Amino acid sequence: MGLAAACRGGAHPEPSPAAQVAASSAPAAAADRPVILFVGTSLTAGLGLDPAEAYPGLVQAKIDAAGLRYRVVSAGVSGETSAGARRRMGWLLRQPVAVLVVETGANDGLRGQEPEATRENIQAILDEANRQQPPPKLVLAAMEALPNYGEDYRRRFRAIYPALARANGATLVPFLLDGVAGEPRLNQPDGIHPTAEGHALVAANVWKSLRPVLTPPTAAVGAHQSPR
Repeated sequence: MGLAAACRGGAHPEPSPAAQVAASSAPAAAADRPVILFVGTSLTAGLGLDPAEAYPGLVQAKIDAAGLRYRVVSAGVSGETSAGARRRMGWLLRQPVAVLVVETGANDGLRGQEPEATRENIQAILDEANRQQPPPKLVLAAMEALPNYGEDYRRRFRAIYPALARANGATLVPFLLDGVAGEPRLNQPDGIHPTAEGHALVAANVWKSLRPVLTPPTAAVGAHQSPR
């Protein structure tokens, strides 16, 4: 099964974006850590699970285990389209953000929205981020459309993400639900939202692309040599 349906709202009401951000913020003692902001749909919100079981929380655990000094802020909203994410960006970026991870568009594909409109919305999100001083590093999670609208639609939808990543210097997560979509044992009874085990695999997919972004640059050779 494809993934566009994976971001629909379910029987579990979602908190407001403000509540989600507040709930995922680290304690005050860690408030000085650079923020990794996850903007997304029910996949990011962890619909049907404890927030700690959703992939942003699992990524935080990987960050801590690696001894990296970042804190994850999750801003996922079930059922949100790329247009909705675009409208939220000004509010979400009021705080300094070191890394922005964007997971959006699957609900656009579910509704059969023209891929060019989705592309424009995601580009606007990345533009908003790049207006920040300093701008955050960008990570874009690629999504897939269901086959309902035909192979041509799926092809055009799939092409959005690598093209945007290249144009904006963003790091691409090739497919957020790689190894999870269509696997019954890794999805909840609705067949579209990952279980805790499924989210563990999603976190691994994200971590593979995110980890190099968080690695401090290597010092230039000879930078610490004494002058001759």
